[in-house]
Amino acid sequence: MRFTSTKKTVVVREYQLDIGTIQVFDDYMVATFDEGATVTLERAYQMIGISEIHFRDRNFGYISLRKNSYAVDPTIYNYLRGLDNLKAFAIVSKKEIDMHNFKIEKLFYKKNMEFFIEFDNALAWVKKRVRARKNKK
Repeated sequence: MRFTSTKKTVVVREYQLDIGTIQVFDDYMVATFDEGATVTLERAYQMIGISEIHFRDRNFGYISLRKNSYAVDPTIYNYLRGLDNLKAFAIVSKKEIDMHNFKIEKLFYKKNMEFFIEFDNALAWVKKRVRARKNKK
């Protein structure tokens, strides 16, 4: 029986924001926000700043792990769309309301964005998208 994952999941850095946690890995970020939080443009700028620190000259993916219910200002997607090196945006949730919200958010984002029920599937998709973009350079 195996107790550890064979996947390399070393957290490069973890950021505690006032609305939740951002974990930075080798080529992706995972955000977990607090119950009742609101992701505003100001907070999106914090996430963009983190991405610039860690992924300035290389492609990366973003996973929104929606364990809790929180609000997202859809105008932030106008700014996230401008991140040319953000190659994959995944939302992970088992809640039906998040699936409905995803359909609306996707209208604003207009780039590679997918919804997943399982984190491992989201991670595989993000890594595949980031790798595919690296190979095209």
